[in-house]
Amino acid sequence: MTLKERITEDMKSAMRAGEKDRLSVIRMLTSAIKQREVDERIVLDDAQVLSVIEKLVKMRRESVAQFEAGGRPELAAKENAEIELLQAYLPAQLSAAELDDLVRAAIATSGAASVKDMGKVMALVKSQAAGRADMSDVSARIKALLGAS
Repeated sequence: MTLKERITEDMKSAMRAGEKDRLSVIRMLTSAIKQREVDERIVLDDAQVLSVIEKLVKMRRESVAQFEAGGRPELAAKENAEIELLQAYLPAQLSAAELDDLVRAAIATSGAASVKDMGKVMALVKSQAAGRADMSDVSARIKALLGAS
């Protein structure tokens, strides 16, 4: 079963169970997937669907930060609930130690010596950690490790 099929099945089960919040998030997700398919005139595979989900999670995290800064905890809580539902479709996240090992291996493989070589390292890590790590966190770790060398 592809990820899109799983999302569709989850939407049907949420409708049957009357889970309005979950249904709303799944509909928003399917809408984003269909929008990208129409815009690019392609059928998304699982990796591309994951990138759509990651983008939606990132947008929600930014919204949470804005709502908290603006003193709107109820809206931040709603966004956090949506993040939780969306993350159910993402693969298991890498631990900090696994992520550090992956970054160190990518630095060794690419032969990166300074922050100028960050793009090479980021490309290697992104292919291996897609959907399993926050890329802004990966970027910060790469900068820290390359800056230290």
